Amino acid sequence: MKSGICKIVSAGDTAVLPEKSEGDLIVACDAGYSALLAAGITPDAFVGDGDSLGYIPDVAEKTVLPVEKDDTDTYAAIKYGFERGFLRFEIYGALGGNRFSHSLANVQSLYYIAERGGEGSIIDKNCEIRLLCAGDVFCKKQNGGYFSLFAVRGDAVVSVDGAKYNGNRIYLSGSSTLGASNEPAGKIKITVQSGQILAVFEPNT
Repeated sequence: MKSGICKIVSAGDTAVLPEKSEGDLIVACDAGYSALLAAGITPDAFVGDGDSLGYIPDVAEKTVLPVEKDDTDTYAAIKYGFERGFLRFEIYGALGGNRFSHSLANVQSLYYIAERGGEGSIIDKNCEIRLLCAGDVFCKKQNGGYFSLFAVRGDAVVSVDGAKYNGNRIYLSGSSTLGASNEPAGKIKITVQSGQILAVFEPNT
């Protein structure tokens, strides 16, 4: 498997775009292509049907999708990244577009990444979203703002350290907002004992 990161740019809010490091793969999803070009970034590949971009770009490496299909362009780009041997994914432009349904679909794509043994995050100007599963221990430095933990696909049990509200084996119901709006104290440590959680980090709030 590749040691780099597959960095996907979709057609939502692209105020934040990826920087490319050696070994990374930057994939433009439809109108994400124009956002990258405007920022002076040349993507390595294009995946999309051209509906939001308005045309299919003339690039050497591209996957042209039909307009009527089962997968979204972003989901197809993730599959493409796996086919190229990547296990780590960062998705930009996944939130804040004209269609809230696509934002939800992009969040759901984090489940697909996890089910395939990968690690994924959605990165936006206001937040970073990660799916953490049972057995995961995740640490993140954050000064200021908030972070929230939401149980998904059922209930979850988590431990939190490095925050205003710490706790060991906290029960999070899938129908509760108990994990919302915690405050970091420098370095957050989240341990998931059971279930799955969406961790939302909002450092600039």
